[in-house]
Amino acid sequence: MTKIDFHTQVSDKIGYTCRLVRKALATSAGSRIVILVENRAQLASLDEMLWTFSDSDFLPHATATETLASQSPVILIDSDAADLPHHQILVNLSPAVPACFAQFERMIEVVASDGADTEAGRQRYGHYRQRGYTLTHSAAKKA
Repeated sequence: MTKIDFHTQVSDKIGYTCRLVRKALATSAGSRIVILVENRAQLASLDEMLWTFSDSDFLPHATATETLASQSPVILIDSDAADLPHHQILVNLSPAVPACFAQFERMIEVVASDGADTEAGRQRYGHYRQRGYTLTHSAAKKA
């Protein structure tokens, strides 16, 4: 069963996700991460930030439609219907419950501190809890 972690009160979802990815890649050799974003604009923003947010870190990534996606440790998607080469960790930046979440070993829900995203996060939390998933919660801190 998928282990689900909620990271809430996040002021900058893109920056927070970049730090989360950096930490996961540094501490767990072989980590395979899929990041589901809300829309194409957020995908483009995250793509750019993963390349530029740190001068000293290389965070290799690709979109699910790119040729090298199967070799990339980080895959960016804007649809949970994407064909994925791995199902280890899913990071959800979208406001909806991903249709594919149960295929993953672990999912991290990143919830912003604004009212609409917080409410959507509460809805998702209730959805998973009603279905018996193990949930953990932590307020955001630098990853």
